[in-house]
Amino acid sequence: MDIRQLRYFYTIATEKQITRAAKKLHMAQPPLSQSLKALEEEIGVPLFERNGKKMELTDAGEVLYNKADYFFKFFDEALTEVKETGEGLKGQLTVGCVKTLFSHVPQHIKSFREKYPNVSFELREGDSYLLAEQLKNRNIDLAIVRLPLDMEPYCSLFLPDENYVAIMPEQWANSYETDTITMNELADLPLILLRRISGVGQYELIMDRFEKRGLTPNIVTVCPDVDMILELVNVEVGASIVPASTLKKHSISGIKSFAIKDETIISKSAIIWLKDRYVSKSKQRFIDFFEESIDK
Repeated sequence: MDIRQLRYFYTIATEKQITRAAKKLHMAQPPLSQSLKALEEEIGVPLFERNGKKMELTDAGEVLYNKADYFFKFFDEALTEVKETGEGLKGQLTVGCVKTLFSHVPQHIKSFREKYPNVSFELREGDSYLLAEQLKNRNIDLAIVRLPLDMEPYCSLFLPDENYVAIMPEQWANSYETDTITMNELADLPLILLRRISGVGQYELIMDRFEKRGLTPNIVTVCPDVDMILELVNVEVGASIVPASTLKKHSISGIKSFAIKDETIISKSAIIWLKDRYVSKSKQRFIDFFEESIDK
Protein backbone atom coordinates (compact mmCIF):
# COMPACT_ATOMS: atom_id res chain seq x y z
CA MET A 1 0.00 0.00 0.00
CA ASP A 2 1.32 3.44 -0.92
CA ILE A 3 0.07 6.93 -0.06
CA ARG A 4 -1.76 7.22 -3.40
CA GLN A 5 -3.82 4.10 -2.69
CA LEU A 6 -4.53 5.31 0.83
CA ARG A 7 -5.72 8.68 -0.53
CA TYR A 8 -8.00 6.90 -3.01
CA PHE A 9 -9.46 4.70 -0.26
CA TYR A 10 -9.93 7.69 2.04
CA THR A 11 -11.78 9.66 -0.65
CA ILE A 12 -14.09 6.73 -1.46
CA ALA A 13 -14.87 6.30 2.24
CA THR A 14 -15.58 10.01 2.63
CA GLU A 15 -17.76 10.27 -0.48
CA LYS A 16 -19.39 6.83 0.06
CA GLN A 17 -19.55 6.28 -3.68
CA ILE A 18 -17.01 5.44 -6.42
CA THR A 19 -18.59 7.90 -8.86
CA ARG A 20 -18.35 10.89 -6.52
CA ALA A 21 -14.87 9.89 -5.36
CA ALA A 22 -13.61 9.63 -8.95
CA LYS A 23 -15.04 13.07 -9.70
CA LYS A 24 -13.39 14.57 -6.64
CA LEU A 25 -10.05 12.96 -7.54
CA HIS A 26 -10.38 14.05 -11.19
CA MET A 27 -9.93 10.54 -12.51
CA ALA A 28 -11.91 7.81 -14.27
CA GLN A 29 -13.85 5.23 -12.26
CA PRO A 30 -12.20 2.01 -13.56
CA PRO A 31 -8.66 2.76 -12.31
CA LEU A 32 -10.10 3.91 -8.96
CA SER A 33 -12.03 0.64 -8.60
CA GLN A 34 -8.93 -1.32 -9.58
CA SER A 35 -6.84 0.51 -6.98
CA LEU A 36 -9.39 -0.32 -4.25
CA LYS A 37 -9.53 -3.97 -5.32
CA ALA A 38 -5.71 -4.21 -5.25
CA LEU A 39 -5.64 -2.62 -1.78
CA GLU A 40 -8.22 -5.08 -0.40
CA GLU A 41 -6.29 -8.01 -1.90
CA GLU A 42 -3.03 -6.74 -0.38
CA ILE A 43 -4.57 -6.29 3.08
CA GLY A 44 -6.54 -9.52 2.83
CA VAL A 45 -9.88 -8.21 4.13
CA PRO A 46 -12.79 -6.36 2.49
CA LEU A 47 -12.86 -2.66 3.34
CA PHE A 48 -16.34 -1.90 2.01
CA GLU A 49 -19.73 -3.50 1.77
CA ARG A 50 -21.33 -2.70 -1.60
CA ASN A 51 -24.99 -1.70 -1.35
CA GLY A 52 -25.85 -0.75 -4.92
CA LYS A 53 -23.84 2.36 -5.69
CA LYS A 54 -23.38 3.15 -1.99
CA MET A 55 -20.16 2.04 -0.27
CA GLU A 56 -20.36 1.28 3.46
CA LEU A 57 -17.20 0.67 5.50
CA THR A 58 -16.66 -2.72 7.11
CA ASP A 59 -15.22 -2.85 10.63
CA ALA A 60 -11.74 -3.23 9.11
CA GLY A 61 -12.44 -0.35 6.74
CA GLU A 62 -13.58 1.83 9.65
CA VAL A 63 -10.28 1.23 11.45
CA LEU A 64 -8.26 2.10 8.34
CA TYR A 65 -10.39 5.17 7.64
CA ASN A 66 -9.89 6.58 11.15
CA LYS A 67 -6.14 6.02 10.95
CA ALA A 68 -6.02 7.57 7.47
CA ASP A 69 -8.02 10.56 8.65
CA TYR A 70 -5.53 11.15 11.46
CA PHE A 71 -2.58 10.65 9.09
CA PHE A 72 -3.79 13.01 6.35
CA LYS A 73 -4.59 15.82 8.74
CA PHE A 74 -1.01 15.84 9.98
CA PHE A 75 0.42 15.10 6.53
CA ASP A 76 -1.42 18.05 4.96
CA GLU A 77 -0.24 20.34 7.77
CA ALA A 78 3.34 19.21 7.16
CA LEU A 79 2.99 19.96 3.43
CA THR A 80 1.61 23.40 4.23
CA GLU A 81 4.54 24.14 6.52
CA VAL A 82 7.06 23.05 3.87
CA LYS A 83 5.36 25.00 1.08
CA GLU A 84 5.19 28.15 3.18
CA THR A 85 8.92 28.24 3.80
CA GLY A 86 10.12 31.32 1.97
CA GLU A 87 6.74 31.96 0.30
CA GLY A 88 4.15 34.68 0.70
CA LEU A 89 0.71 34.18 2.20
CA LYS A 90 -1.76 32.09 0.24
CA GLY A 91 -4.27 29.26 0.66
CA GLN A 92 -7.51 29.06 2.63
CA LEU A 93 -8.40 29.77 6.24
CA THR A 94 -11.42 28.00 7.74
CA VAL A 95 -12.80 30.13 10.56
CA GLY A 96 -15.62 29.14 12.91
CA CYS A 97 -17.55 31.83 14.72
CA VAL A 98 -20.32 31.97 17.31
CA LYS A 99 -23.15 33.92 15.70
CA THR A 100 -23.27 36.51 18.50
CA LEU A 101 -19.61 37.38 17.83
CA PHE A 102 -19.79 37.67 14.05
CA SER A 103 -19.66 41.48 14.23
CA HIS A 104 -15.90 41.06 14.81
CA VAL A 105 -15.36 39.23 11.53
CA PRO A 106 -16.37 41.18 8.37
CA GLN A 107 -14.02 44.15 8.73
CA HIS A 108 -11.09 41.93 9.67
CA ILE A 109 -11.59 39.75 6.59
CA LYS A 110 -11.94 42.84 4.39
CA SER A 111 -8.69 44.37 5.73
CA PHE A 112 -6.87 41.03 5.57
CA ARG A 113 -7.93 40.36 1.97
CA GLU A 114 -6.82 43.84 0.92
CA LYS A 115 -3.32 43.05 2.14
CA TYR A 116 -3.22 39.33 1.30
CA PRO A 117 -5.47 38.76 -1.75
CA ASN A 118 -4.22 35.19 -2.29
CA VAL A 119 -5.81 33.97 0.95
CA SER A 120 -9.46 32.90 0.80
CA PHE A 121 -11.84 32.10 3.68
CA GLU A 122 -14.40 29.46 4.55
CA LEU A 123 -16.71 30.50 7.38
CA ARG A 124 -18.66 28.18 9.66
CA GLU A 125 -21.01 28.93 12.52
CA GLY A 126 -21.99 27.02 15.63
CA ASP A 127 -22.04 27.32 19.39
CA SER A 128 -18.79 27.36 21.36
CA TYR A 129 -18.88 23.66 22.22
CA LEU A 130 -19.42 22.60 18.60
CA LEU A 131 -16.67 24.87 17.28
CA ALA A 132 -14.24 23.62 19.94
CA GLU A 133 -14.94 20.05 18.82
CA GLN A 134 -14.37 21.02 15.18
CA LEU A 135 -11.00 22.48 16.19
CA LYS A 136 -10.04 19.25 17.95
CA ASN A 137 -11.01 17.31 14.82
CA ARG A 138 -8.97 19.72 12.68
CA ASN A 139 -11.98 20.66 10.59
CA ILE A 140 -11.39 24.38 11.16
CA ASP A 141 -8.26 26.49 11.70
CA LEU A 142 -9.56 29.06 14.18
CA ALA A 143 -12.68 29.61 16.26
CA ILE A 144 -14.16 32.78 17.73
CA VAL A 145 -16.04 31.62 20.81
CA ARG A 146 -17.71 32.74 23.99
CA LEU A 147 -16.40 31.47 27.30
CA PRO A 148 -16.49 29.52 29.57
CA LEU A 149 -14.74 26.67 27.78
CA ASP A 150 -12.09 24.14 28.70
CA MET A 151 -9.07 26.04 27.37
CA GLU A 152 -6.41 23.37 28.06
CA PRO A 153 -6.15 22.13 24.40
CA TYR A 154 -6.01 25.64 22.94
CA CYS A 155 -3.93 28.75 22.51
CA SER A 156 -6.04 31.90 22.74
CA LEU A 157 -6.33 35.61 22.14
CA PHE A 158 -8.91 37.20 24.42
CA LEU A 159 -11.31 39.72 22.91
CA PRO A 160 -12.66 42.73 24.84
CA ASP A 161 -15.24 41.96 27.53
CA GLU A 162 -18.80 43.12 26.99
CA ASN A 163 -21.90 43.46 29.13
CA TYR A 164 -25.09 41.49 28.82
CA VAL A 165 -28.26 43.52 28.23
CA ALA A 166 -31.94 42.69 28.54
CA ILE A 167 -34.16 42.89 25.47
CA MET A 168 -37.94 42.82 25.17
CA PRO A 169 -40.71 43.70 22.70
CA GLU A 170 -41.26 47.45 22.34
CA GLN A 171 -44.90 47.06 23.38
CA TRP A 172 -43.77 45.69 26.73
CA ALA A 173 -41.11 48.37 27.11
CA ASN A 174 -43.70 51.15 27.15
CA SER A 175 -44.51 50.33 30.78
CA TYR A 176 -40.93 51.11 31.89
CA GLU A 177 -39.97 54.70 32.68
CA THR A 178 -36.21 54.28 32.20
CA ASP A 179 -33.81 52.28 30.02
CA THR A 180 -32.81 50.08 32.96
CA ILE A 181 -34.31 46.96 34.49
CA THR A 182 -33.66 44.97 37.67
CA MET A 183 -33.06 41.24 38.08
CA ASN A 184 -36.32 41.00 40.07
CA GLU A 185 -38.23 42.54 37.17
CA LEU A 186 -36.52 40.17 34.71
CA ALA A 187 -37.40 37.15 36.86
CA ASP A 188 -41.08 38.07 36.55
CA LEU A 189 -40.98 38.17 32.75
CA PRO A 190 -41.24 35.13 30.45
CA LEU A 191 -37.60 34.62 29.40
CA ILE A 192 -35.98 33.07 26.32
CA LEU A 193 -32.33 32.14 26.89
CA LEU A 194 -29.47 30.94 24.75
CA ARG A 195 -28.26 27.48 25.75
CA ARG A 196 -25.41 25.50 24.22
CA ILE A 197 -26.00 22.09 22.71
CA SER A 198 -23.53 20.76 25.30
CA GLY A 199 -21.29 22.13 28.03
CA VAL A 200 -21.52 25.13 30.34
CA GLY A 201 -22.21 28.53 28.81
CA GLN A 202 -24.33 31.67 28.90
CA TYR A 203 -27.44 29.92 30.19
CA GLU A 204 -25.68 28.59 33.28
CA LEU A 205 -23.99 31.95 33.90
CA ILE A 206 -27.29 33.84 33.89
CA MET A 207 -29.15 31.23 35.93
CA ASP A 208 -26.38 31.39 38.54
CA ARG A 209 -26.96 35.16 38.96
CA PHE A 210 -30.67 34.61 39.53
CA GLU A 211 -30.06 31.79 42.00
CA LYS A 212 -27.62 33.88 44.04
CA ARG A 213 -30.43 36.39 44.54
CA GLY A 214 -32.90 33.66 45.50
CA LEU A 215 -34.89 34.28 42.31
CA THR A 216 -36.56 31.64 40.12
CA PRO A 217 -36.86 33.06 36.60
CA ASN A 218 -39.73 32.12 34.30
CA ILE A 219 -37.87 30.36 31.46
CA VAL A 220 -40.32 29.69 28.63
CA THR A 221 -37.89 28.74 25.85
CA VAL A 222 -34.22 27.82 25.42
CA CYS A 223 -32.42 27.49 22.08
CA PRO A 224 -28.85 27.60 20.70
CA ASP A 225 -29.41 30.30 18.06
CA VAL A 226 -29.56 34.05 18.70
CA ASP A 227 -31.51 34.77 15.50
CA MET A 228 -34.28 32.50 16.78
CA ILE A 229 -34.29 34.37 20.08
CA LEU A 230 -34.58 37.77 18.42
CA GLU A 231 -37.49 36.58 16.29
CA LEU A 232 -39.23 35.13 19.33
CA VAL A 233 -38.77 38.38 21.27
CA ASN A 234 -40.01 40.32 18.26
CA VAL A 235 -43.33 38.42 18.23
CA GLU A 236 -43.69 38.79 22.03
CA VAL A 237 -43.00 35.23 23.14
CA GLY A 238 -40.73 36.62 25.84
CA ALA A 239 -37.80 38.81 26.84
CA SER A 240 -34.15 37.74 26.82
CA ILE A 241 -30.66 38.51 28.10
CA VAL A 242 -27.95 38.69 25.43
CA PRO A 243 -24.44 40.12 24.91
CA ALA A 244 -24.63 43.76 23.81
CA SER A 245 -22.80 43.11 20.50
CA THR A 246 -25.63 40.78 19.45
CA LEU A 247 -27.69 43.84 18.54
CA LYS A 248 -24.97 45.39 16.35
CA LYS A 249 -25.58 43.16 13.34
CA HIS A 250 -29.33 42.85 13.70
CA SER A 251 -31.78 45.50 12.60
CA ILE A 252 -34.99 43.83 13.77
CA SER A 253 -37.52 46.51 14.65
CA GLY A 254 -39.87 46.17 17.55
CA ILE A 255 -37.19 45.26 20.13
CA LYS A 256 -35.87 47.51 22.90
CA SER A 257 -32.75 46.93 25.00
CA PHE A 258 -32.27 47.70 28.70
CA ALA A 259 -29.17 47.93 30.88
CA ILE A 260 -29.44 45.61 33.88
CA LYS A 261 -29.49 48.06 36.79
CA ASP A 262 -28.46 45.90 39.73
CA GLU A 263 -26.24 43.23 38.12
CA THR A 264 -23.18 43.35 35.88
CA ILE A 265 -23.02 40.22 33.78
CA ILE A 266 -19.86 40.11 31.70
CA SER A 267 -19.41 38.08 28.52
CA LYS A 268 -15.85 36.92 27.86
CA SER A 269 -14.80 35.73 24.42
CA ALA A 270 -11.66 34.64 22.60
CA ILE A 271 -10.11 33.45 19.37
CA ILE A 272 -8.80 29.92 19.93
CA TRP A 273 -6.65 27.46 18.00
CA LEU A 274 -5.10 24.08 18.77
CA LYS A 275 -1.83 24.08 20.71
CA ASP A 276 -0.38 21.05 18.91
CA ARG A 277 -1.24 22.16 15.37
CA TYR A 278 1.09 23.95 12.98
CA VAL A 279 0.25 27.66 12.83
CA SER A 280 0.39 28.62 9.15
CA LYS A 281 1.57 32.07 8.12
CA SER A 282 -1.93 33.09 7.07
CA LYS A 283 -3.42 31.88 10.38
CA GLN A 284 -0.81 33.73 12.42
CA ARG A 285 -1.26 36.92 10.43
CA PHE A 286 -5.05 36.78 10.81
CA ILE A 287 -4.61 36.40 14.57
CA ASP A 288 -2.22 39.36 14.47
CA PHE A 289 -4.89 41.48 12.75
CA PHE A 290 -7.23 40.87 15.68
CA GLU A 291 -4.50 41.56 18.23
CA GLU A 292 -3.60 44.85 16.53
CA SER A 293 -7.23 45.99 16.53
CA ILE A 294 -7.57 45.15 20.26
CA ASP A 295 -4.42 47.14 21.11
CA LYS A 296 -5.65 50.29 19.34
